[in-house]
Amino acid sequence: MLKLKSTLAMLGMIGVLAAPLASHADTYSKSKIATFDVSMKIVADCTISAASMDFGQNQGVINTVVSANSNISVTCTNTTPYNVGLNAGTGTGSNGTTRYMNGTSANTGTVQFNLYRSPGAGLWGNTQGTDTVSGVGSGVAQTLTVYGEIPVQTTPAPDSYKSTVTATVYF
Repeated sequence: MLKLKSTLAMLGMIGVLAAPLASHADTYSKSKIATFDVSMKIVADCTISAASMDFGQNQGVINTVVSANSNISVTCTNTTPYNVGLNAGTGTGSNGTTRYMNGTSANTGTVQFNLYRSPGAGLWGNTQGTDTVSGVGSGVAQTLTVYGEIPVQTTPAPDSYKSTVTATVYF
């Protein structure tokens, strides 16, 4: 009987000691933290697009200069220096800044045209630092105007004439 009483007493003491611990455990909370980095790397980059240039659908004798304009849009990352060059185009005999449009039918005639960096001056070519247009990117689109002229020349046979010029942004 004594053994039973001491076991019961012992269990009673454990219960008394455990009760405050259980209630304290209910209000205690633990937390841990972790940190992480968020990062990226911006590199020098540019995009370019160009609109077509049309000297008109109904040209007759080319006895006066015919003018037209087109736009090139360049978007470069902020502070990125760039140059935009124009190749000679696809017309027969085109070379450097001398450009020709070819007839689109069996006609072998050509029409000479010039592309300028400013109205009537500064032929626009593809040699960096010489005849290209330079700028510095701002992170938003920048518009460059291409000034085109067809000089007075011997008028070729009636036809549609075309050349494809490639604009390149160097950065």
